[in-house]
Amino acid sequence: MCSLGPVSGTVAGLHMQTFSSSSRRETIATLAKGGVVLGGYIAAFLVASAAVALRVAHTSGPDAQASAGMYAFGDGLLFLAVFGAIAVVPTGAGLFFLRPYRPFWSVLSVVVLGLAATGVAAFMVYALASWRSVPGSTLTVWASLAVLRMLVAPPLAGSFILSAVIAPNRSSRWKLLVAAAMEGVVSIFAVLQWFTSFHFL
Repeated sequence: MCSLGPVSGTVAGLHMQTFSSSSRRETIATLAKGGVVLGGYIAAFLVASAAVALRVAHTSGPDAQASAGMYAFGDGLLFLAVFGAIAVVPTGAGLFFLRPYRPFWSVLSVVVLGLAATGVAAFMVYALASWRSVPGSTLTVWASLAVLRMLVAPPLAGSFILSAVIAPNRSSRWKLLVAAAMEGVVSIFAVLQWFTSFHFL
């Protein structure tokens, strides 16, 4: 009777080699995807920094020195705008790579709704402080912080819409769209509030 030991050992060895090779390929693919996303964010940061540097170079006169705070605020807005616009590409790529992982989208949709709720709360605090402003009060301090939260509402709305487009299931998609709508409402009301008051707290 022939022994099957050597044959079985050979088959097991081939199976292990195939599994090891497949595991290495998956690892390399994962690292490559991560590199694409990270590289996109680095590129967005560099381009946004260059845009701010160009603006500073063209606005370094006496007017800029006299209103350094406002110009610095404008530089920050420019950086966020350019970075946010370019970061759409790596963000979309990252979300697409994560599309098969359903638990990720379930957690993301809940977290996003909570984050959008903070935007609504920030606008309510700001609107209340605008109506009943008392310099130096706790409400005024919170309103100043609320402005910072409201400034990121437009890019957050865009990122939530992008996430909803890529989301693999209806439940996550609807939650992301609701969060995007909340951020959109905050953005619209914030712009209207600032245009009617003509000043920041």
